[in-house]
Amino acid sequence: MARDLFLIYARAANGVIGRAGRLPWRLPADLRRFKALTMGKPMVMGRKTFQSFPGPLPGRRHIVLTRDAAWRAEGAEVVHTTEEALALAGDGEVAVVGGAEIYALFLDIARRIELTEVRADYPGDTVIPPLGPEWREVAREEHSAQGEIPAYAFVTLLRDL
Repeated sequence: MARDLFLIYARAANGVIGRAGRLPWRLPADLRRFKALTMGKPMVMGRKTFQSFPGPLPGRRHIVLTRDAAWRAEGAEVVHTTEEALALAGDGEVAVVGGAEIYALFLDIARRIELTEVRADYPGDTVIPPLGPEWREVAREEHSAQGEIPAYAFVTLLRDL
């Protein structure tokens, strides 16, 4: 079985993906989608992303890539290189769940991105640039704004490796 590495993230119209270690918006449907797409799969993330969770997320492995050789946490499988992360994840679907530095490390080997396009600008301290032309949209599900919840779209993008 081959590895199917995908990135999953939500991005505001101005490129923001985070603020002070948190999502700057509240989109319950995005959290449900994240759970559905990552359940039962190994998730690769940075230390700050792992620490932003209330605890290890049930039903998923947490492979944490960090430069800190001494860092440990319950529920985290700690690695220090992308190669170690991939070896530990094994074959099958592997979700890369953040943050921005981790996305940048794995972008060149990902074949798929599961993106939530948030149709609003948000202040933040973590930004991801727009994707290049090598990514092609294969699915889109639009959602209108409702009260405090901005309009958003679930988008699946693929590229040939």
